[in-house]
Amino acid sequence: MSRILLALALIWALTGAAWAQDFNALARVLPEQSRIIDDDGAGVQVQLGLSQGVPYRIFTLQDPYRMVIDFKEVDWSGLNREAFLQTRRISAVRFGAYVPGWSRLVLELGAPLAVDRAAMRVDPASGAAVLILNLKGTDFESFAANAGAPQTPGWDLPPPADVPAQRGTDDRRALRVMLDPGHGGIDPGAEAGGTNEKTLMLTFARELREELLRAGGFEVVLTRADDHFVSLERRIALAHRAAADVFISLHADALSEGQAHGATIYVLSNEASDVASRKLAERHDRDDLIAGVDLSGSDDQIADVLLDMARQETQPRTEALAQSLANGMAQQGGPMNRRPVRRASFSVLKSADIPSVLIELGFLSSPRDLKNLKNPEWRSTMARGILQGLQAWRQQDLARRGLIGQ
Repeated sequence: MSRILLALALIWALTGAAWAQDFNALARVLPEQSRIIDDDGAGVQVQLGLSQGVPYRIFTLQDPYRMVIDFKEVDWSGLNREAFLQTRRISAVRFGAYVPGWSRLVLELGAPLAVDRAAMRVDPASGAAVLILNLKGTDFESFAANAGAPQTPGWDLPPPADVPAQRGTDDRRALRVMLDPGHGGIDPGAEAGGTNEKTLMLTFARELREELLRAGGFEVVLTRADDHFVSLERRIALAHRAAADVFISLHADALSEGQAHGATIYVLSNEASDVASRKLAERHDRDDLIAGVDLSGSDDQIADVLLDMARQETQPRTEALAQSLANGMAQQGGPMNRRPVRRASFSVLKSADIPSVLIELGFLSSPRDLKNLKNPEWRSTMARGILQGLQAWRQQDLARRGLIGQ
C-alpha cells in the first residue's frame, strides 16, 4: 500500500500541471509555513510550505530508519532546523541540494514510521503549495518490507559502462587527476564559525585545478563542480569513468576530541593507524547514510577479497604518492600534522586500480587551521605543495615502472 501511495505522489505531482507552474523552476521553502509536529499523539505531521508546487517522491530506508523526500527542486534558504523540527519522534532532519535538479529532505526516525497520507495543496491563484505528510507508527517487519531506494534510471550511480582501456605510461602524456571536493549539497561536512567544509573544499579544488593546469602536464577532472551531493560510491565510479591516473579526495574535518591540527594524508587500510583516523573514517561513511543513501547489499565479501588482491599492486604506488604529497606540502610551510601520513578505512579510497589518497587540509576544530583554510594565500601555497608532490611522484612512478619492465 505504501509503495503505491508513494508512486502516486510522484506521478500526481508530475502530471498535475493544471496550475500552469514551470516544474523546472526553483521553488523556495516558506519557513513560516513549515514544521514537523506531533499529530495528536498518534503520529507525526510534516508540513512544508513552498512558493510553488513541484514534483516529489517519498521512500524509506533502514539501518538506520530514515524517510527521504526528494523534490524537483527546492531552495531551502531561511529554514531553521530547530524551528522546523518540533517533535521528538524524529531524531534529526537534514535538507539541501542532492543531485543537479533535485533537492532532498531526510528525516532520521526514532522508530519505524510509514506514510498514512500524502497531499500537496496548491493555491490556484498564487501557485504556492503546502505538502502535508501524515506519518503513523508501523511494525519493524512492515517497515523492512517497504524500505529501499526507488530504482530510477540515472538517479545516483551512472549506468554500467565499458571501462576504458588503461592508457599507456608515456611520460609525455598528461597525468589525469581526479579531484574530489568532499561533501556537498545536503551534506555540509564539518562546520565552524559560520564556515562549512563543503564550500571550503570546493573553493580549494577549483584553485588547485587552476594551479595544476597552469603548470602543464596535467588533466584535471572534479567529482563535483558545484554544491551538490555525490555519494561515496559514485565518486569512485566517476574516477573510473574518467580513466583517472590519480584520485585525491579533499577534506577539512573537525574532531570533537583531542587537539588535531595540521594537514594529513590518508591511504586505505582496513586497520586504522590511530583512534582519530578510525573515527574520521566512520564519520565520512555516516555522511552517506544521513544524506539518504541506500547502502543495503553493498557488502559483497567475495568482491572485497578480489579487490584486495588487485590493490596489492596499487598500494605501493599509493603509499609513495602520499609521502610525496606530504613532502611537497611540508616544503611549502605546512603546517603538517606530527604524523602526516596515516591509514584508515575510508570508503572513498577503495578503488582497486587507481592510486587514491584523502587529504585533510586541516581541521576546522583547530582555530589555527580554520584561519589558514579561510586565507586564499595559504591555500595557494598548499596548492603549490600538492603540485610539487604530484610532479615528484610522477617521475618516481615512471622510473619504477621502467625498472619493473626490465
